[in-house]
Amino acid sequence: MAKELEEIIEEYGDYLLRVAYLYVKDLTTAEDIVQEVFITFYKKQSQFKGEASLKTYLVKITVNRCHDYLRSWKRKRLTLMDKMTGKGDRRTPEYLVLEAADRMRVTEALLQLPILYREVIILYYYQELNTVKIAGILDCPEATVRTRLQRARKLLHKQLIGYEWEGWQHESFEG
Repeated sequence: MAKELEEIIEEYGDYLLRVAYLYVKDLTTAEDIVQEVFITFYKKQSQFKGEASLKTYLVKITVNRCHDYLRSWKRKRLTLMDKMTGKGDRRTPEYLVLEAADRMRVTEALLQLPILYREVIILYYYQELNTVKIAGILDCPEATVRTRLQRARKLLHKQLIGYEWEGWQHESFEG
């Protein structure tokens, strides 16, 4: 049992960490969320029916935990206290690495999107899920997912207009 869980953590841990970070924008919090996801899975793995892939199941738990965190009073209180005390700018090595990665224009634009749009972009483009699976993860109609994707692309297009990188042009987000 423990060996199987270790394999699952090894296979999906980094991926879930990236997903959580894209939601909460904080490495430590993302690590805590992923740890909670694996603890939850360990305790309730008998509830996994195999109707979706294990990866999809774990992503859904991760997304739900991120939503819980983003709605939590603890997060709002910590953000307020950091702003009041000026402790919000902690420059740990992990923070500096993430800060460098955030300089990438697309990531910056993505993180500026409202959560409703950000999550569909993450699930569709980064996790390469189709709209049916996304609708299942977010527990909403597929038409809502398609509408959010369309609106998210338009918002990203506005933010990225005029930027072109090798092999990528901003027009690719219009569709």
